[in-house]
Amino acid sequence: MRKIKIRAGAASSNRVYGKIRPLAARIAGASPPLFLKLMSSPNLHPMLNVAVKAARAAGAIINRAALDVESVRISQKQVNDFVTEVDHASEAAIIETLLTAYPSHGIWAEESGKTHGAKDADNVWIIDPLDGTTNFIHGFPVYCVSIALAVKGKVEQAVIYDPSRNDLFTATKGRGAYMNERRLRVSKRIDLRQCLISTGFPFRPGDNFNNYLRMMAEVMQRTAGLRRPGAAALDLAYVAAGFTDGFFETGLSPWDVAAGSLLIAEAGGLIGNFTGDSDFMEQKECVAGNPKIYGQLVAILGKYSKFASAGEKAALRNETVQLVAPDNRPGATPADA
Repeated sequence: MRKIKIRAGAASSNRVYGKIRPLAARIAGASPPLFLKLMSSPNLHPMLNVAVKAARAAGAIINRAALDVESVRISQKQVNDFVTEVDHASEAAIIETLLTAYPSHGIWAEESGKTHGAKDADNVWIIDPLDGTTNFIHGFPVYCVSIALAVKGKVEQAVIYDPSRNDLFTATKGRGAYMNERRLRVSKRIDLRQCLISTGFPFRPGDNFNNYLRMMAEVMQRTAGLRRPGAAALDLAYVAAGFTDGFFETGLSPWDVAAGSLLIAEAGGLIGNFTGDSDFMEQKECVAGNPKIYGQLVAILGKYSKFASAGEKAALRNETVQLVAPDNRPGATPADA
C-alpha cells in the first residue's frame, strides 16, 4: 500500500482529500460512491448520523487493512507510540465526511491536530481514527474509531465504533446512550469486591511506573479483577454498557476520552479526574464508573492525582516502594534498566 499523507494547511478540503478518497476506497474494497454511500438511521440526530457514516467509513478501511496487517506501514511517534498509514487513511475519510456535511465546523484529530476545518469554530469534532493502534498492528482485535462533537467545549454527540465486532456505540446529549440501538445503562454493582475494572499500563516516557504499580495493587486487592484491553475509548464504552464497572488511566488525550465521556454520562455513570473533578478532558487522568463505584475509585486514586494536596503527595512519596528504578523508561532493555 502507498504511504498516505494529509497535507496540513490546504486551502480546500476537496483538494486535501481528492487523492485520498479513491485510495481509501480501494483499501476498503469499494468504489468511491459505494464507499461513501453508508446507511443512516432516521432516529439519530442529524450530526450523529454524519458521525456514524464517518466512523463506518473508517471502519471499512481498518477492516480491509486488518486482512493483511503485515503489509501495513508503521512509524513511531515516540517510544511505544505507533502510527500507521491506516490511522492516516481512517482519519482522512472521517474528516472528509464531516467537513463535506459541515464545512464551518472545526476539527481536532489525533494525527493532524487542528490543521483542518474552520478555526475558532463553536462546533469542533474530536477524532481518534484508530484507538488501539498497537493492538491493531499485532492483529489483536481490540481497537476502535472514536468521534465526538464538542459544542462550545461541551461534548454533545459521540460515536465509538468497533469494526472487528461491528459494535456501534452512540450518544446524543439528553437522549441516552446506545449500543447497536440497544439502550445502555452502567452496571448496578455497588460492592467494589464484585467489580471488574479496566485500566491502561504505563508505556510513555515520563510515566511513573512505581505510582502505577501502587495504584494497580490498591485496586486489584479490592476488586474481582483488573483488565488492560489497550483501547481507552472502547474501555469507556464498555463501562457505559455495563460490561465493566469502572475504569482508570493516566496520560490520555481528549480524543481518547471525549466520545466515551458522553456515553458514560448518558448511561447514568460518572467520569472525571482522580479527585472527582468532572472538568478532566485535558488533564491526562481519568476515572469512570457507575456512581457508587466511581466514588470508591476516587477515594483510592485521589492521592495519586497531580491535583492532590502537597501533604498527600509527600506522604505518597514516602510510602511508595521503589519496585522499579525511578529513572527506568518504557522500551528499556534489561541492560539499560
